[in-house]
Amino acid sequence: MRVENFFKPLFALGLLAIWHGWGDSVPEGLAAVSHLRPETPSRAEPYPWWIWALVLFGFSFVVGILSLLGGMGGGTLFVSVVGSFLFFHLDFVRGASLLVALTGALSAGPGLLRYGMGNLRLSLPAGLMTSTGAIIGALLGLRVPTAVVQVALGLTILGVVILLLKAKRTDYPEVQKADELSRVLGIAGVYLDRALGREVPWQIHRTSLGLVMFGVIGFMAGLFGIGAGWANVLVLNLVMGVPLKVAVGTSKLIVCLTNTAAAWVYLHSGALLLILAVPSVLGMMLGSWAGVGILLRLAPIRLKVVVIALLLFAGARSLLKGLGVWS
Repeated sequence: MRVENFFKPLFALGLLAIWHGWGDSVPEGLAAVSHLRPETPSRAEPYPWWIWALVLFGFSFVVGILSLLGGMGGGTLFVSVVGSFLFFHLDFVRGASLLVALTGALSAGPGLLRYGMGNLRLSLPAGLMTSTGAIIGALLGLRVPTAVVQVALGLTILGVVILLLKAKRTDYPEVQKADELSRVLGIAGVYLDRALGREVPWQIHRTSLGLVMFGVIGFMAGLFGIGAGWANVLVLNLVMGVPLKVAVGTSKLIVCLTNTAAAWVYLHSGALLLILAVPSVLGMMLGSWAGVGILLRLAPIRLKVVVIALLLFAGARSLLKGLGVWS
């Protein structure tokens, strides 16, 4: 048995133990952070706390499957679905979402580096820009009225749907000449493509534009509590000319840095509840594992349709909820 396959169940059991031991103090934890938003609804009071934990686990399990099959990090689906349809305040949902996406990225990181799918020289400057933007976005997001964030989130999710429909990612972009900044930073590499059975060299261009765009992506990640892995991949692949497999792997490394910075702001502000975070992380992990088996049997075109349909519905719901049309 490989070490990481042995560690993952232990990690899940550890989270479950923490959750169980802390369960009786959930109402106190909720009361302690209620000062963040005086309008936090109290519809959950007639029900035991574990009912909402089970609902969150089920939601996250489904989101974990869909996010894996759709090639996304999970944060975008988690915030749009849970933030739109469950009673939890959006501040808490965003804090939990950052941990959910961070958990998936940390689990994948070592393997990506080992097989050359992630590049540290590329991820570090990009991660610096996204982390800076994420801190600013998180600080702003905790001070902006919830309705404004809901409307902005809805518009962003609908924009993601358009990008998924329009963007045509290239497996092996052709970069004729690397720019000066990428040469100074030493950003280039070679990876073994098992599908082709050979090593594929790569280099990048438009590095300055890409770094600026990463700052914007980080701002969105902190503001909305999403990993924004989909945006990282688009910039790396379409703007900078990184091969798709390296772009996907490097995006996971960038998410590790981005979400760590943003999650600390939410944690320091008290916008993180174990009743939300623990069942969500557990559900996402188990859903991702289940998604691997489904991935072998389901046609890719069907996966894209399911993910886009869910994002379209959740984005419209978030937009209408922020506008007060659909409360």
